[in-house]
Amino acid sequence: MISELDPTDLEILRLLQQDATQTNKELAFKLNKSIATVHERIKRLKEQGYIKRVVAILDRKKIDKSLIAFSQVLLKEHTAATLFEFEKEVGKFSEVMECFQMTGAFDFILRIATSDMDTYHLFLRNKLATLANISTVQSFFVLSETKSETAYPL
Repeated sequence: MISELDPTDLEILRLLQQDATQTNKELAFKLNKSIATVHERIKRLKEQGYIKRVVAILDRKKIDKSLIAFSQVLLKEHTAATLFEFEKEVGKFSEVMECFQMTGAFDFILRIATSDMDTYHLFLRNKLATLANISTVQSFFVLSETKSETAYPL
């Protein structure tokens, strides 16, 4: 699908990934395009799903989400219905930042953000472990973060 984009579209996406607060006027200046052209291109990129949403990336430590866990989840059954049900239910938990269905020894990996180990323990016992069909949860805790990117290379 990226082959459908021209160099201007790609540059708009690059610039917005670095700083989505840039105005159409600022982008137009950097791209040597009109403000209207930039506006229409961004609108089209949103409509086509290239831009899913525009967000602020917060400092997790300043908002008391210092503990990051990667939890691997193995389900007992693997029917379409049980997989869908797990995804639906885990998607309701505010602590779960990402959920990926995986190949390999585990079915899913979750990125979970909490304030501390006690809060994670409560999440595990009172939320995650209450879901039907869970066989095993194996969690790993982040000690330090060397790199964290949100921008995809284009």
